[in-house]
Amino acid sequence: MTQYDYIVIGAGSAGCVVANRMTEDGETTVLLLEAGKEDTKPEIQIPLEYPKLYGSEMDWGYFSEPEPYLNNRKIFCPRGKVLGGSSSINSMVYIRGNHHDYDHWQELGNSGWSYQDVLPYFKKSENQQRGADTYHGVDGKLSVTDLQAPATVSKRFVEAAVAIGYNHNPDFNGVQQEGAGLYQLTVKDGKRHSAAAAFLVPILKHPNLTTITGALVTRLLFEGNCTVGVEYMQHGQLHQARVNKEVILSAGAFDSPKLLMLSGIGDAEHLQAMGIPVVVDLPGVGQNLQDHFLVPVAHQAIQEFHPAITSNGGAEAGLFLHTQSNQDAAPDLQFFFGSILWGVPTSTDYGMGFTVTVSPTHPQNIGSVSLSSPDPKDPPIIRINFLQSQSDMQKVIEGVKIMRQLFDTNAFDQFRGEEVGPGAEVTSDEALIDYIRSVCITGYHPVGTCKMGTDPMAVVDPELRVHGVEGLRVVDASIMPTLVGGNTNAPTIMIGEKAADLIKAPLRV
Repeated sequence: MTQYDYIVIGAGSAGCVVANRMTEDGETTVLLLEAGKEDTKPEIQIPLEYPKLYGSEMDWGYFSEPEPYLNNRKIFCPRGKVLGGSSSINSMVYIRGNHHDYDHWQELGNSGWSYQDVLPYFKKSENQQRGADTYHGVDGKLSVTDLQAPATVSKRFVEAAVAIGYNHNPDFNGVQQEGAGLYQLTVKDGKRHSAAAAFLVPILKHPNLTTITGALVTRLLFEGNCTVGVEYMQHGQLHQARVNKEVILSAGAFDSPKLLMLSGIGDAEHLQAMGIPVVVDLPGVGQNLQDHFLVPVAHQAIQEFHPAITSNGGAEAGLFLHTQSNQDAAPDLQFFFGSILWGVPTSTDYGMGFTVTVSPTHPQNIGSVSLSSPDPKDPPIIRINFLQSQSDMQKVIEGVKIMRQLFDTNAFDQFRGEEVGPGAEVTSDEALIDYIRSVCITGYHPVGTCKMGTDPMAVVDPELRVHGVEGLRVVDASIMPTLVGGNTNAPTIMIGEKAADLIKAPLRV
């Protein structure tokens, strides 16, 4: 049986970073296991084509259980099943979250995770087109670039936001987050720059890295409380690989807790009900699921405009703001604007148009991930509980009203057609609530199911080591104790960068 110094499960945003950093010395051996295929599908490389990847063979294609606050709809939850993971199918928006998010992590008992602690890791990964400064780096492997020829209406969105009193913010990842501006993307030379393209492709031929695709890890192997390897299935055959030092679990917010539970780490009662022998009773595994959600406001266009080009993603402009009810330091609403009609029923019948989505930055919904069976091939049970909080609903209603005010400015006079979502006839709060429940979808940012901390529901400690076992860490978005105020891909890459240093720390003299 082949042995490696480290085994990384999942070649997603964090896993690719860890594989890269752990093989830097040319001697440390790493096995990288990915359940999906290589990232050769043409649509992966074309930024504007990313919606075509949802539901494809590059996507796990998960669905939630019927959502009780969304008219019992099952919510589609795409997750990347390919080299690069979800960074190969996402919209490429580069947002780090708010400074206060990370300071809050530290306040929760996670030493070393304050904003000042994590900023160097954001900078380390980044090759910022605009150059280096206090908040940005240029020596990293991940290309962060401005939009190429943003759509006319995207620039008008920023103008309109300024017209109704919000400041122009050219850098959501700099001094402050609040304000309106154009998003930066993880794009290089007009093509998607996924975690695989940035961190994995350059090292694929390194002799100390072994990458195996089509490898579904079925369980972790233990001797007592020590992690000694993994079992995985490829082409219908079971294989095992042994580890000398550590297994790094980077399978994401749905599959990392699933694999822990399949391996006997989780709530003992749930594991026993599934007939799985308990290795460690960790009741927090699969709990604390958090995710952003999106609600669209969409307009037809009365004339054609310069649309988004293929090297840009679907969201070009954005806005972070505080609602009237929010006195916190961090904005509580984020908006994504694009020059397409999106998310509205039968929107393809309307022709040209533009859409903004409303998204609370720190929604109150708390869900869970659990096993549907002890069979590794079966999907997990996902409960998200979007809009279980009345305060979230009130923020979305306010956000829709703010967007209506924004679209009513002179900046949109040239293009503004009929509002097709929610629709001009939808004016009362009661009617808006019905609309919101009928169209609300995921923001594609699931986190928190293997949360970092020292409390009884924590799964990993602040060095990302799984409580109760040796030689096992979780390194992905599932370790976030709370959801950051913004997109989660950049923070997940940061987690990979910091984890690599934590893993190497004992080796330092």
